[in-house]
Amino acid sequence: MVWGSERYWALVRPDAVEALSNETFRKALSWYYAVLLDGYPAKFVIAKSVPLEVSPEKLFSMSVEELWALHNDLGKEFESRWREVRKEGMRFDEFVKCYRLAEPNFVHLKVEIAKRIVRSCRFCERKCSVDRISGAIGACRVDGRTYVHSWFLHVGEEAPLVPSGTIFYGGCNFACVYCQNWDISQVHPRDGVIVDARKLALMQKELAMKGARNINHVGGDPIPNTHTILESLLYLDVNIAQLWNSNFYMTLETMELLKHVMDIWLPDFKYGNDACAKRLSGIENYVSVTVRNLKIAIEWGDMIIRHLVLPNHVECCTKPVLRMIAENLPRDRVLVNIMDQYRPEHRAYTYPDIARRPSWKELEEAYGYATKLGILWKEISR
Repeated sequence: MVWGSERYWALVRPDAVEALSNETFRKALSWYYAVLLDGYPAKFVIAKSVPLEVSPEKLFSMSVEELWALHNDLGKEFESRWREVRKEGMRFDEFVKCYRLAEPNFVHLKVEIAKRIVRSCRFCERKCSVDRISGAIGACRVDGRTYVHSWFLHVGEEAPLVPSGTIFYGGCNFACVYCQNWDISQVHPRDGVIVDARKLALMQKELAMKGARNINHVGGDPIPNTHTILESLLYLDVNIAQLWNSNFYMTLETMELLKHVMDIWLPDFKYGNDACAKRLSGIENYVSVTVRNLKIAIEWGDMIIRHLVLPNHVECCTKPVLRMIAENLPRDRVLVNIMDQYRPEHRAYTYPDIARRPSWKELEEAYGYATKLGILWKEISR
């Protein structure tokens, strides 16, 4: 049996094979499936076709305000081309014949802006303003270098995503007391392999050549590595969907940089109120930031939202989260994975309310509430 063949996946993850023809998935994740199955150009490819008619020398001398004004103009051209691809059903080979890839291009501009941001870092809503390029450590526990702890074909993600070309980055802007990846996010975030943009592009290409359906930027969290991830797209020469797997606590600036290059979003929507977010993850203004970013993201790609059911938090978190999804996002375009795999990790045992696994009664209550709200959730999880 050939590893990575359809027969192989039919045995390992039969739902991953079935997901390719699942009408609910194809409708909700229409853009992602167009890239995956129909050969449409991924958004970063389209962005690389938009010419940047400014020399590198002039680009470096422009103010941040001038860069953002130019970004706004090129964003309009990107939208026009992305709209044409969807309307005409343009495949990758047709697209690059029609437009060719420009040098320099829209992504070069994004990289320049990102490098300005990381020097007084405000990729996330903590806005610690640390010059991470100088080697200083930000609120995310990493400096300006990118640390990769592992990269592999992940078979445990949601069915439409498997096999997922997953890259785990060190560092995170949250301090979740129950984090299951606490070693790379909080305790040893800088123990990974240091990679530059070219190396990161090679990792992505390797995963694509092995049969990945997407490139899954995760961690920790990918937010601290926005500058390297964007720059890697300049060197990536395979057409593959880009996936942003994150806590979604990004600034508006970061959202603006990402929205033209990410094809599918995989946000964690953890809490239904700011008090629980502060106590368990150490962050402020959680709900308003998350909902704001979800509203932006759904206009710029497809989305699977993850919500991990915490014990004793169905009323204060799970139900409000599901209600906010139903009230703020198009229910026919968003899939929700109501996750049942919480277990006490890291420092969770010191918090009595989350020192156990959720009960079946709590899970059934969450599932029933999602069904009542008309949220698409039943088929998405393993």
